[in-house]
Amino acid sequence: MAQLKPKELRNQDAEKLRQTLFDLRSELSKLRGGAQRGIVKKDVGNIQRIRKDIAVVLTVMHEKGIVE
Repeated sequence: MAQLKPKELRNQDAEKLRQTLFDLRSELSKLRGGAQRGIVKKDVGNIQRIRKDIAVVLTVMHEKGIVE
């Protein structure tokens, strides 16, 4: 998944933002779980990128007044 841009996220509706947030959180969970078990090489850059994307989505949701 490419880096998310706030400008693109602001054009999305509430349901699409919630789905994006859900997808990002599940992907982060998979990466963290795989890294802990040693299945996936610890990819710190990818984990940090996903955490930043989650923060961007949450920021846009708060700007729009969408309650999580």
